[in-house]
Parts: sequence; structure tokens; C-alpha cells
Amino acid sequence: MSTKLSENHTCDVLVIGSGAGGMSTAITAAKNGLNAIIVEKEDVFGGTTAFSGGVLWIPGNSHCGVPDSRQAAVDYMKAETGNLYDAETVEAYLDAGPEMLKFFEAETAVEFVPTLYPDYHPDAPGGVDAGRSVLAKPFDTSVLGPDIKRLRPPLSTITFMGMMFNSSNADIKHFFNATKSLTSFAYVTRRLVAHFAEVARYGRGTKVTSGNALAARLAKSCFDLGIPIYTSCPAKELITSDGAIQGALVESSGKTVKITARKGVVLAAGGFAHDLDKIRKAYPHLRRGGEHLSPVPAGNTGDGIDLGTSVGAKFDMHYPSTSAWMPVSKVPTGKGTFKPFPHLLDRYKPGIIAVLKSGKRFTNESNSYHDVGTAMIEACAGQEETACWLIADRPTIRKYGLGFAKPAPVPLRGYIANGYIQTGRTLKDLARACGIDPTGLEDTIRTYNEGARKGEDAAFHKGRTSFNRYLADPDHTPNPAVGPVETGPFYALKVVMGDLGTFDGLQTTVEGQVLDTEMHPIPGLYAVGNDRASMMGGNYPGAGITLGPAMTFGFITGRHLASMKKEQIG
Repeated sequence: MSTKLSENHTCDVLVIGSGAGGMSTAITAAKNGLNAIIVEKEDVFGGTTAFSGGVLWIPGNSHCGVPDSRQAAVDYMKAETGNLYDAETVEAYLDAGPEMLKFFEAETAVEFVPTLYPDYHPDAPGGVDAGRSVLAKPFDTSVLGPDIKRLRPPLSTITFMGMMFNSSNADIKHFFNATKSLTSFAYVTRRLVAHFAEVARYGRGTKVTSGNALAARLAKSCFDLGIPIYTSCPAKELITSDGAIQGALVESSGKTVKITARKGVVLAAGGFAHDLDKIRKAYPHLRRGGEHLSPVPAGNTGDGIDLGTSVGAKFDMHYPSTSAWMPVSKVPTGKGTFKPFPHLLDRYKPGIIAVLKSGKRFTNESNSYHDVGTAMIEACAGQEETACWLIADRPTIRKYGLGFAKPAPVPLRGYIANGYIQTGRTLKDLARACGIDPTGLEDTIRTYNEGARKGEDAAFHKGRTSFNRYLADPDHTPNPAVGPVETGPFYALKVVMGDLGTFDGLQTTVEGQVLDTEMHPIPGLYAVGNDRASMMGGNYPGAGITLGPAMTFGFITGRHLASMKKEQIG
């Protein structure tokens, strides 16, 4: 399939952006008889989806397998969004979400598997301990043929030797038990042999999981339907006529190409996580002089939102949290450059705690990344730097690793030599190496250990909820998330703020029609994914609350486009 646009085109639907929201819209429109084109400014497709965990939060889904109810989901959304609860949007989401899953599994190459993820606040009204989150099924990307080279690779810092792990901890455990177990050694050997054979043939591993699998499955579905995805093809300007959007001017191979869209243009460019002007105004830690390191694709620079506002669309930043916060550490890559490592797993493990520069803890480390990020921003108010340090002792770091630093048998010396990990023979030595208050750290660890030896955390109740325990260590008793920090040498890893994408976006109708500043639909213009304001009100209720709405409202928008008569779009 050609990746270049060399001449003007006409289609029914033009989608700007190739993440889950954009591809879902295009696929649904095509399945309902429309001709769709996707343009992507980067040289790879998949958007933020390809970097993500590939999880969708869909209450009432057919994979659930545990009791749930629609009313419980409504109650949970009300509790999570507070006075920003949008009844019409939530009702549409709860109606269409399960239907969307069934549609994609029946009609496309997309498949899902259940997970045991609890809601992030399972003790809130309507929260559940499992069942609302589903995961993209692993996929063999070799079926993409030559287009495999255009699939965005997974985030490099969360792979091992270029391999993606299955979401189960059992898969990871085999790799770090390879020197202790014949079973694990044989498992790892098979994986390595298969992986290097794939790299030799295709230039990359082809067995992908998580968001890379979801992006690949959606792309395969697009190609099966004849939907082209033109990469290195940024949209530059929307074409208007009598107040309606008629298409866009895009750039391809240095030439400007006109794409006329009979039904509508869909903005799906991924939000504005790398729009420095916007985030400097929106992020409190940047306003006070701190730093931010986002693990989402660098191409998410607010292009879709800028295109929308250029034709009068309504956009403002009013959510309590502009973005989904993700604590990250800075992995040195040489010559003073860094890559972000998102802290998705280590914080939950027993024997790992987080402290501020004062040496004091500030939150329950096994809360969700967004909650920990929110607490970190609040705890550092009034300070120039927004940062914390993850602390672990020798047995803990060798068992679980710490951030990008892998557990035994991988040596720690390289991580220490390049400055990623700090170490000290005593807690006081460690504190001095990090610039942490030594007395504060010693007092914190002493108090924490008194309870931790009994599996208790009186200060922040780490391990209290089912979500706290889900990513902890089930073999550690009596509390899978709590263990002491007491056997030197000791280790610390500095963590700063990142994000998983933006919540604020263009205002739309439920069907995705972009609204102008007077809250009237702009004919022919739609937004999905992170270009559309999140229904979550700046909160993060559960695993998959970005991709779930992205695909569900992409599904809703695709059907709406197919239902529109020509005279209705101007």
C-alpha cells in the first residue's frame, strides 16, 4: 500500500491521526459504507496507543466474568467526576462500550482478553475489584507485511532486549529466574531464539503485546478494509466553505495536497502533551520552574486542537488535572540526553517507598500513577522542583528491580555508574548522595519499618485496597505491598513528573461534532481521542479510561458520520 500522497483526493471521511481513536473511527465508517483516509504526520502509525498498555475500561463488557451493574458504573462515574459528571456522555458510553467491543471482535482483526484489574478506587461508590478492563490480545505483526516497518515500536525503556512481555507477572518472572530454575531457563531460551529469529528476518520483534498489539490489530483492520494510512503526511489547514469543513490541505513529500471530505474531517492527533506553550501554562510544576518528561510520542503537539481553534472551535483548560500524570525517571542515553521510564510496577512492591527532599513520605505509593502524580505535585507546592525519590534496600532491589534497573541476575553497577541509581552504605550516606535531608530520611525509615515488619502502614495504608495489592507481590505476607527497608546498602532513584496524555480537549457533542465558542456544532468537523475533552473530568478512575473512550466514541462518531446526509453537513 502506498505511503505517499502525490495528488488531490476525495473521500467521505478524512481522519487526522492514526491512534486508536482515529483508526476506530475510520474502520467504523468504512464498515458502514464510507470511504475513509487516514493521514499521520509522523513516519510511523499507531500514535500514543502503540506506547500504551493496550487496556480499555468498558463497564458491562462481555469478557467481564464477575458481577457488575450499569447503576454501579453510573455511581462510580459520579463519584469520580464530581460536579463535572456529564450524564448524557456517560450514558452513551455505557450503552456503546460493550457494543463497540463486540463489533470490533466480530468484524475486524481486533481481539481482547479479560484482565483482573480492579478499578483504581475500588472502595469508592460503585467501584469494583475486577472485570471492567480488557486488554488487547497479543499479535504477530508479521502479517502486516511491508507495513510492519511503519508500526510505531513500543516504548524502548519498557522492553527487555527489544522484547515485549505479556502483561502477566509470570512472563517477567521467568526472565529473572532463568539462573535459578531449569523451567525458566528453557522458557527464556525459547523466547530469545524466537525473538532473534524475528529480528533477523523483519528487523524487529514481531510478537507484540499491550498497546503495540492494539495498534497493529487496528492497522491490520484498516488495511483489510482498504483504508490507507499515509505517514509523514501532516495536516496543515482545514478547508472551509460557507462555515462548513470540506477537507484539509496536507503535506506529503514536500508538496501540498488537497483532500476533500464529503462527510467530515475527524481530528485525532493525540492531544497536546508536547505543546510547550500550552503545558507551561497548564502544568503547576512547570509554572513554578520544575521539569516535565513525557513518555508519549513527541508528535503530540496539539495539532488537532490548533486546527480546530483555527476555525472557531471551543477549547479551554479547566479540569483539575490537565493531564493523566505519570511519575517517570530519567534513563541516561549518553551525551546528556535521557529517555523517560514510566513507573508502572515498582512502586507497588513491598520494601519500596517514596520520599521528598525532606526525607518524608507523602502518599500511598501503591495508588495509581495519576494519584501518586497528583500527590507529588501537591506535596511540592511552593518548591521549584517537583520530584521524589524511590527508596529500596539491597534485597528488595535485587528481587524486584527499581525503575529501569533490572532485578538479579542483571548487574546494578551500570545503572550506578551512569547516575541513574544512587547508592549508600547507610541511609545517611544515601541521603547525602541524593540531596535528601539525612535526619528526615532516617526518621521516616525508622517509623515506617516499625509497622512494615508486621505488614502495616499506619501513615498511608499501603496495600489496603484490591488495586494496591494487584501489582504488589502476592507471595509476600502478610501485606503484599508492605515490607521493611533495613538491609544495606541502600538505593534511591529520582522520579520527576510525566504524563500519559492530556485530558482537556475540544468541546464536542456526544457524537463527536466539534463545538464553536457559542457551543454550536461546526458542520463537518469531529474530534476523537485526546483531541476531544475527556469524559473523566480530569480524574483517572481505572485502567483503560483513555483507550476505552477513544475507541467507543470513535465507534459512535464513525456511525454518526455514516448516518449523515450530504445536506446535513453543509
